[in-house]
Amino acid sequence: QVQLVESGGGLVQAGDSLRLSCAASGRSFSRFSMGWFRQAPGKEREFVAAISWSGGSTYYADSVTGRFTISRGNAKTTVYLQMNSLKPEDTAVYYCAADRSDNLSARIATYDYWGQGTQVTVSS
Repeated sequence: QVQLVESGGGLVQAGDSLRLSCAASGRSFSRFSMGWFRQAPGKEREFVAAISWSGGSTYYADSVTGRFTISRGNAKTTVYLQMNSLKPEDTAVYYCAADRSDNLSARIATYDYWGQGTQVTVSS
């Protein structure tokens, strides 16, 4: 089993920055790619960003390209989402997810494990 725990959410103003973290643990956590998704009230969960196991490849949704950066720590068990120039439309619960096949995918079904989510609220 793999456990994912997100942290770093909060209430910020438009234009501010926030960094989310996702800590992964579990004996079977090995060579997983990681992704960030978000879900706003009344909307479907949507892809935000993904990063390969090596950290050498990343992939972003068009809506966050140029504002958000995904990265992973040296031990590869922590993944970060640096969010700059936040907008009210970025308000959502943000989830991290792990894919054991090291794909770089925007598809929810690709991911095998999910965290509980962290709330990000951006006020105008």
